[in-house]
Amino acid sequence: MSLKKLKVVVLISGSGSNLQAFIDRAEELNIIIKAVVSNVEGAYGLERAKNSGISAITLPHGNFASREDFDIALAKEIDKHQSDLIILAGFMRILSADFVQQFTDKIINIHPSLLPKYKGLNTHQRAIDAKDEFHGASVHLVTAELDDGPVIIQGKLPIQTNDTAESLQQRIHTLEHQIYPQAVKWISSGAIQIKKGKIIETKLLDRLVTI
Repeated sequence: MSLKKLKVVVLISGSGSNLQAFIDRAEELNIIIKAVVSNVEGAYGLERAKNSGISAITLPHGNFASREDFDIALAKEIDKHQSDLIILAGFMRILSADFVQQFTDKIINIHPSLLPKYKGLNTHQRAIDAKDEFHGASVHLVTAELDDGPVIIQGKLPIQTNDTAESLQQRIHTLEHQIYPQAVKWISSGAIQIKKGKIIETKLLDRLVTI
């Protein structure tokens, strides 16, 4: 008996390269992308959605008086699609605690560092400046604290002596396109369950990818 497809909404702010990875592998991942929502007008990720026949919605955050007002409108939009999972794919907005609570255990994000290292911005340069041997990315459950939810999967790669923040970012993007779909596949298959803010493995998984 086949598993029911997971209904997802993807939130973006930019080009949507991670979104494209989900579009390309939707059948394998057993997901239906119900909508793509951007807080930035003209974000190229919206074109990716339209080109694939996916509902593309723009909610410019500048049109709202407060973060809370924006989050209320965003929640209403998400509710229309009865989503099982909300995927943040380059969504450059900090979500309010009320929003996160409304969708408890349903929001995941990818962050370009080996959490708990380097929460926040400029992670690639910070890793280079610290002379770290490795850098990477982490898929995690979103909680009210920034970049602080439990990690589902991480990927890491060695920092090369000639790496710049830009070159390292490009290599991390390639890594993200591997581990983010893997995390969603685990969720859709039931290999991982998210309950009360905890990640529960239903079978032994390799949750660290090294390339």
